Amino acid sequence: MVNKLYPDAASALEGLLFDGMHLCAGGFGLCGIPERLIDAIRDSGVKDLTIASNNAGIDGEGLGKLLRTRQVKKMISSYVGENKEFERQYLSGELEVEFSPQGTLAERCRAGGAGIPGFYTKTGVGTAVAEGKEVKNFDGQDYILERGIFADVSIIKGWKADESGNLIFRKTARNFNAPMATAAKICVAEVEEVVPVGSLNPDSIHLPGIYVKRMIIGAPYDKKIEFRTVRQRETA
Repeated sequence: MVNKLYPDAASALEGLLFDGMHLCAGGFGLCGIPERLIDAIRDSGVKDLTIASNNAGIDGEGLGKLLRTRQVKKMISSYVGENKEFERQYLSGELEVEFSPQGTLAERCRAGGAGIPGFYTKTGVGTAVAEGKEVKNFDGQDYILERGIFADVSIIKGWKADESGNLIFRKTARNFNAPMATAAKICVAEVEEVVPVGSLNPDSIHLPGIYVKRMIIGAPYDKKIEFRTVRQRETA
């Protein structure tokens, strides 16, 4: 059995990073993001990155760390709120942004991983999303052509994996991690726990180990949220 487990994020990414590369990053907001791998990318100093991700984290957290260090050239995202540095760089022309509707972005990554170079969708027809894209009519309705996404490296966050890389995502952390995992030449995963082969129920596997080339244990995590809302306790 090939040893996929590396001692830390830096060693797991060794030989994979280069200036101008294209990354796919899993996660949604601060949920299910590959924190350790993002930190290692920041520390590597690699620059001019194109990153496909649902969003760009928040100021100083998640992919926001790479924005702060000016390592990102282009973001392909569906949501960019809660990030003032993102806004500042975009409005000043420092950062290129390709907006993609959330479902379309997920399908673009899934399609890329399945070897599908493009697909037609109704989402975005008649809006700015359709500008510059081919429009085709099917059964009297217009659809726009969207390109599949296939990156150099994908970085994802899982909950539990076995030593072969068979992986389970926990609850909503499944979000964009699964499609991102297949949409690159090499997938590097960070997980909270690694168990022996045969320990996981095959019917519970969300991502087969054939897609995971390298893996690290990132725990323990301080699981962050964007906003904490507390309801005032009512007096008795």
